Amino acid sequence: MYQTPKDTKLLSRLSFEEIYDKYANDLIRTAYFYLKDKQKAEDVCQETFIKLITKQPILEDGREKTWLLTVTINSCKDILKSSWFKKTDLGDDHFLTIAAHENKKSELEEDLLIAISALPAKFKDVVLLHYYQGYGVNEISQILKISLGTVSSRLSRARQKLQKHLENLKYEQ
Repeated sequence: MYQTPKDTKLLSRLSFEEIYDKYANDLIRTAYFYLKDKQKAEDVCQETFIKLITKQPILEDGREKTWLLTVTINSCKDILKSSWFKKTDLGDDHFLTIAAHENKKSELEEDLLIAISALPAKFKDVVLLHYYQGYGVNEISQILKISLGTVSSRLSRARQKLQKHLENLKYEQ
């Protein structure tokens, strides 16, 4: 467990430990979706919480997760853009699970997770934030700093791409 310095001011109504306990798994899952590497996802999560401690942003109550996810997604994108990442083969693109607990996924769920991971980043961002983190279009617009119309359009196009991908799988089997 991470310890905060004694002189750290309160970031919100929640203490650092409460924020960590409440959101760490979500951050790791989100980072894993992007990076497909558990250790890298854990590193991104740790870096996000280090930024939380060092930057000490003033967070509105109930908006802690928004800040944390924004930092996590941006960190993942930075890693994906890095020349080291582009030149390094991190193994199989098929990731095993998104859930914090280990459970057997149905074939459809696994196909859907694979299809989401294959989406371009701009579509993956809105799908992850909307369906896996539960954010609405307005909140996604603020997190990604894009217009409401762009969020809606990307969600719609992502759904079309996912539907087409799943229909193609059905015909191949």
